Amino acid sequence: MDALVSHLDTLVQNPDLAPLLSLLKGVRNGAVYGAKVRFPHALVMIFLFRSGTFREKAKLVFKATRQHARNLATFAFIYKSVMLALRYLNPAGVGKEGRYDTFFAGALGGYAVFGRHKTSVTQQIVIYVFARVVLAAGKLSVQPNMHPFSSLITPDSRTQIQNNAWPVFASLSWAFVMYIFRWYPETLMSSLRSSMVYIYADSDHWDSFRNLLIHNK
Repeated sequence: MDALVSHLDTLVQNPDLAPLLSLLKGVRNGAVYGAKVRFPHALVMIFLFRSGTFREKAKLVFKATRQHARNLATFAFIYKSVMLALRYLNPAGVGKEGRYDTFFAGALGGYAVFGRHKTSVTQQIVIYVFARVVLAAGKLSVQPNMHPFSSLITPDSRTQIQNNAWPVFASLSWAFVMYIFRWYPETLMSSLRSSMVYIYADSDHWDSFRNLLIHNK
């Protein structure tokens, strides 16, 4: 057994195999991370807010966890495979990463994994990523030499924007979501809508002390 482990250690340290092993580990890490993130979230949300038997709820938790793990593992496989292929196809030199390789690899992986089949899990992942992209884009927009209007942003105004960007972003996000929930609730994702109904709509109704403070309904 020790000899086998030693042989495997030598094998995985072979630099010629590094690209393929990186691909393999990317798939492994995507699956593990997806399972770690989705399982506790699905466990809490499904058992608190879904109706059904324990067996039915457990199946839903397992299904959501498996889907999230599979999605991230598949995306990692596609992304790293495309990155590897583009390095070997780069006209500037084999093995070199192009400036926009990550963009094209991400676009292909995003379409294949998250764009073709819209489910509650894929929607949540994409919206999570989109929110982070918006925040990052906001930070980049005021950095020097990022776009043709960068020269118009003085150091003082840049500091003011950075100090006030988050309060404005948070305020407008909640302003819009509450307005949409009030007048167009059907356009919100079901998970968000159900949680907002529980907090803001159900709290307007009771007929006894028990369903005022002890039980919701």
